Amino acid sequence: MKRISNSLKTFIKLETASSIILFAVSIFAILWANSSYGYLYEEFWHHKFTVGFADTNFHLSKSLILWINDGLMAIFFFVIGLEVKREILAGELTTLRKASLPIFAAIGGMLFPVLVFLILNQGKSGIEGWGIPMATDIAFTLGILKLLGKRVPLGLKIFLTAFAIVDDIGAVLVIAIFYSSNIQWDLIGYAMVLFGLVAFLSYKRIYSKYFYFIIGCVVWLLFLKSGIHPTIAGILMAFTIPIHTKINLKEYYNSVTKQLTFLKDTKPNSSNLLSSEQLHAIDSVESITEKVNSPLQHLEHTLHGWVSYLIMPIFALANAGVVISFSGLESTSHISLNIALALVLGNSLGIMLLSFIGIKLKLADLPKNVNFTQLLGVSLLGGLGFTMSLFIANLAYVDEALIAASKMGVIMGSLIAGVLGYLVLRFSLKPKKQKA
Repeated sequence: MKRISNSLKTFIKLETASSIILFAVSIFAILWANSSYGYLYEEFWHHKFTVGFADTNFHLSKSLILWINDGLMAIFFFVIGLEVKREILAGELTTLRKASLPIFAAIGGMLFPVLVFLILNQGKSGIEGWGIPMATDIAFTLGILKLLGKRVPLGLKIFLTAFAIVDDIGAVLVIAIFYSSNIQWDLIGYAMVLFGLVAFLSYKRIYSKYFYFIIGCVVWLLFLKSGIHPTIAGILMAFTIPIHTKINLKEYYNSVTKQLTFLKDTKPNSSNLLSSEQLHAIDSVESITEKVNSPLQHLEHTLHGWVSYLIMPIFALANAGVVISFSGLESTSHISLNIALALVLGNSLGIMLLSFIGIKLKLADLPKNVNFTQLLGVSLLGGLGFTMSLFIANLAYVDEALIAASKMGVIMGSLIAGVLGYLVLRFSLKPKKQKA
């Protein structure tokens, strides 16, 4: 339990620090897009970039923004997949009882925003954007909790993290099922054969990061050409990464202690260079250290920083640059308003209501030291969609005016949800008592 708690605290610290960068980059993107250099913003992100040999069939040519949304975001989804697998096998989703409240909350946070959007948008253009308000951005929500300091109960943070992960699963399913078109099933079949191969190797505890990487790239390319969004390949490949370790902690401790004792008792030579025996001892420590860390945890730990501090800010820079214009508002303003309302009202009502029902029916438990007012505050924070919402907006619409309007709605709704959630939590959390 101590290791799980420390891991969670490290995760939260990483996410909250990245949320500041994400916010700053988003503001910069909006300012850039609305400045006198706004044309450079559009030209830069829509500049064609080719990988391979342009004069042959062996090349991919896409605009820079598509390389980010289809390529870099596949890594983002890969890390989400790693988190989901870890939580299911060894975290807050291991049992139905532990997972029940986040599941109730996530179902409410997905269904109600969709219903609110569909009701408000009935008979109007842009109905295909119904999936935009159903996602929650964990980086920003944890960042807001960080602003509240040590008064926030750990149970509230655990609930928010688990709820956001279940919510991500729902968003991925929606992307795969509803926002994919003209599917070439033969390519999907080839991809699933490769996926089955690495899944079988994982089951047999045969793992090579280089082989899995190559297969992952091929599966990504097959999904890209098939019509199903290639980020789904990232999720699938994450599920094939083994979570087991080759040795346990006791074996690791005994082996490392033996080698360190040898190094301690060995006298250094006059030139301070290591002897062959000392080099062998150090190599043994490195080798045994690699065996005690599961491939899944190693990849999650390694990639989380890259995703939080590089990939997500790049995505925000490329996608958050909405040109604020009042011309043509009569045809698209309803999209902005409806998405904003669905994010705020739909998430807060859905998360709170289904969580309350689950607790009252004794199908779920309220987290320790958490009350219903604080749960309402977190429900409001669930309306802070941003990253995933912007991502779905690019899939839902083709018309640039609708895309811009939906992004404006996401930014407005996320800002309102964040402020309201912060205020409710700010006045419902008791100040931490100072030690005498």
